[in-house]
Amino acid sequence: MNERKKVPLWRKTIYGLGTGGGNIFSQIGAAFLLSYYTDTALMGAAAIGTMFVVCRVFDGISDLVMGAIVDSTHTKWGKARPWLILSGPLTFLGIVLLMHVPVAAGASAKLVYAYATYIFMSVVVYTIFGIANTAMLPLMTRDPQDNTMLATFSAVGNNVIGLIAGSAITPLVLYFGWHWASIFLGLIAGVLILISGIVNKELDMDDAEEGASQEAKPTLKQQFPSVMKNRYFWLLLLIGVFSLLMNANAIAAQTYYCSVVLGNAMFMSALMVAGQFPGIIILLLMPAISNKWSKQIFLAIGAVLLIVGFVICGLAGTNTTIVIIGVVIRSLGAGPLLSAVFAMVPDVVEYGYWKYGVRSEGLISSAQSIGSKIGMGFGSGMAAWILAAAGYDATLEFQSAATAAAIQFDYTYMGAIFGVIILILVLLTNVEKYAPQYRGADASAR
Repeated sequence: MNERKKVPLWRKTIYGLGTGGGNIFSQIGAAFLLSYYTDTALMGAAAIGTMFVVCRVFDGISDLVMGAIVDSTHTKWGKARPWLILSGPLTFLGIVLLMHVPVAAGASAKLVYAYATYIFMSVVVYTIFGIANTAMLPLMTRDPQDNTMLATFSAVGNNVIGLIAGSAITPLVLYFGWHWASIFLGLIAGVLILISGIVNKELDMDDAEEGASQEAKPTLKQQFPSVMKNRYFWLLLLIGVFSLLMNANAIAAQTYYCSVVLGNAMFMSALMVAGQFPGIIILLLMPAISNKWSKQIFLAIGAVLLIVGFVICGLAGTNTTIVIIGVVIRSLGAGPLLSAVFAMVPDVVEYGYWKYGVRSEGLISSAQSIGSKIGMGFGSGMAAWILAAAGYDATLEFQSAATAAAIQFDYTYMGAIFGVIILILVLLTNVEKYAPQYRGADASAR
């Protein structure tokens, strides 16, 4: 079996666009969903914050279950690919349902609807997509450099589509309302994911007809303990948690920061561009940096830039020029966290195979999904709780000075605190130092 077979450039591109399709929900969930619930559906911020966090309990379970399902799936389409295809139409349905809270209903009915649709989209649909899409990375190629390139294309696609969607959502909603905006966004997301699932193929399936012998498939009973003992699984999970906690909290607060602190709601689009575009540029450097140094160094540089960028935003006050500079620096730091961590998944898979003799792409890929969704939920929940504690009232034309100060702190210095935690976790994630052992052992096994 030619396990070092390269993935063609056009497939890398489509894989990246598929990842970007999933990021459309991330943009809605992180940047606009809280605002939709409080300002359009007129629901209480504290209740929504609690909902975001409560759903994370179900997320942790669903991610592990989905990871095990991917590992135990064996079809002519592959292990992860059938689930990636399924997640396309489900994403369209989930986004549309999410943004159609019955506004005229009572408070309890609206909250029940919000719980049901948010659990469906986040716990079920996004879990299927996240696990399957991440598991495709080590299943499409086991060549280390090609893994890095594939992860780079994924991260660039993620950021490009996120930039376009994030910049377009505000004007879409202002001109067409959430009904048509959700249909349009859901359709684009579902189609991009579906095309990626149909076009991209898993390595084993490409070479199955060559008659190569296949290694015995490990059972879940064998996989689960080995993954739980893999310390890099937990470090990837924690980096994902705090990266998305930082990102989701800042993006959720950004809407209120623009309208309350800066007094300009449309400035949101400028901040979305400043917060995404520079990250795309830095992502293009990842293959060269990882070949010369390591993904860990790339991540550490990113964490430092995050801290600096958030501090600059905090010192800017209402000076929008300095705010943009801080957001650009922050974006340069966030880019590596969305690519190098993703690119580390194959390293952690190979490390686990070398250390414990069990390969588990699905369960280890769940680290990224679990971490990102815990972070996204708690980040959005934290922003909602801070709003509630600061006395935010969507029916008031002007908010109090205390409310504005709380929003400003949440959008700036809170992110710097998370950046310090991320830097410490990155310095502990030294899995690449074992690369000569696990790559040598893997080559010998083949």
